[in-house]
Amino acid sequence: MFTRSAIFRGRIKPGMEDEFYAAVEQFLVPAWSQMLHAQAVRVYRPVAAEAALGDVFLVQEIDYPSREAIDEALASPRRVVAMQALERVRPLYDGRHHHVIYRRLGPGQ
Repeated sequence: MFTRSAIFRGRIKPGMEDEFYAAVEQFLVPAWSQMLHAQAVRVYRPVAAEAALGDVFLVQEIDYPSREAIDEALASPRRVVAMQALERVRPLYDGRHHHVIYRRLGPGQ
């Protein structure tokens, strides 16, 4: 099992927090859920962080069965839909996002 995560850093524009998180649920979660080979999608709104990560305002995780499945998902036209959804939300924040791919460790993996 592999998870591709997006870590959003920066800040939500002042007064736009509720609108931002509503837009994440309305536009981004459905777009991420339709990614090719996606097995599960999770999004997190940080409530506390170490000082060096105090600018993280959203974390997203998508589970895939393999690295090859991630590569296929990123090359799929469905990714364009996800990128378009992100563009709808982008005016609500200032910042960037970074991706990390994890391989799950532990029993059954």
